Amino acid sequence: MPLKSQRVMKGDDYLDREKTRLSRTIALALRHEPWRFDLEPDEQGWVDIKDLLAALKKTKQVWANLTEADLAEMIASSDKKRFEIDGGRIRALYGHSTLKRIEKTRKEPPEFLYHGTHPEVVPIIKAQGLRPMARQYVHLSADQPTALQVGRRRTKKPAILRILALKAHRTGVLFYEGNDKVWLADDIPAEFIEFPRA
Repeated sequence: MPLKSQRVMKGDDYLDREKTRLSRTIALALRHEPWRFDLEPDEQGWVDIKDLLAALKKTKQVWANLTEADLAEMIASSDKKRFEIDGGRIRALYGHSTLKRIEKTRKEPPEFLYHGTHPEVVPIIKAQGLRPMARQYVHLSADQPTALQVGRRRTKKPAILRILALKAHRTGVLFYEGNDKVWLADDIPAEFIEFPRA
């Protein structure tokens, strides 16, 4: 049953929960474990929507009649732009942890970007800089409020690091735009990071 039909039958709360479940499942399929869904993203992370829909329909009975329009509605109503659709294809914009690297287009960043993290890892970042760890890229926020929101996923009082992004870019550090709130980088050397005062 398409998501719009569920609104009539089960109400807005159910619809919101189902959209969240759907978004998380799509993230798993496109960012982390495409093989579980018999998907093979290309070098830019694209998969055919028909293949994703077929996989989702096998995953959960309630998604048996899911359409491309339902996916487009889910993306449009999301508070964060996590996915994009183009020409019958869909991809995640950031957050990939698969072994096969998703290629992004390089872009000049703004002067500053931000990174919210747990205070306990700040000494490691001071010594080593920011690294992707289990992800393909370092994730950065376009503004401090977004960095704070991201950091609060790990701790109530995150440390907010200011990245001298444009300066780093001019010395050869590569940046990529994930969406209007998220930027990506390969690595950020510590010399381009301003740390909060203790």
